[in-house]
Amino acid sequence: MPLLARRGVNPAHVVLVHTALGLCAAGLIRRGDRLTPALLLQLKTLLDNLDGQLARATGQTTATGRYLDTEMDLVVNAALNVALAGRAGWALTLLQSLILSVDYLWEREYREARGQTFRASPAQGGDHPLVLRALEAVYAAYFTPQERVLGALFEARLRRAAGRLPTTADRRAYTPRAALSLSANLGLSTQLLGLGLCLLAGRPGWYHRSLGLQAAALLGTQLWREARVRRGRA
Repeated sequence: MPLLARRGVNPAHVVLVHTALGLCAAGLIRRGDRLTPALLLQLKTLLDNLDGQLARATGQTTATGRYLDTEMDLVVNAALNVALAGRAGWALTLLQSLILSVDYLWEREYREARGQTFRASPAQGGDHPLVLRALEAVYAAYFTPQERVLGALFEARLRRAAGRLPTTADRRAYTPRAALSLSANLGLSTQLLGLGLCLLAGRPGWYHRSLGLQAAALLGTQLWREARVRRGRA
């Protein structure tokens, strides 16, 4: 990253490069290749983790960059799932998105319950108005409904478990670090690592079966979060 920072590389260009790698991997998977797309996905993950670090290190964090990164990841995920499962890949992409949204929301809940900053606001400037509006529209159409529904559900379950207006203690009990660790470990890097391993094993269908197991693990963790609140009240 220091080399990229010294050369003034635009983080958005890194996003476009790792998006191209992901789409290339999807095309190879559709052709029946296994080794090359598995390696490309790990390179995509490396660059995906690098773009945010580069943006922060060079003061180039922008709203456009955040939206672009999230939405290009969605494009790649959809391409990969469709390459693996055909039309069923669209439903699997939605399930995958919901799993990733839980990670986002649980981190937000955790930090808000402890008065911590959740993802500092990007620097002002550097956004192209038309591009930003287009990216915001896509986010509002696809991601925002998921976040609102899941966020309202989690809040309703907290209130039901607390049996009253939740206190700070209730919210902290509801957001244990263990739950945050689980959801973080089901993030996109883990998703692509798991898919890569399934490809190398010659069992790409295992990856899609794992999404159901991941959802079940999050559901069990949600019930445990509620039980912690009830125990704290007792």
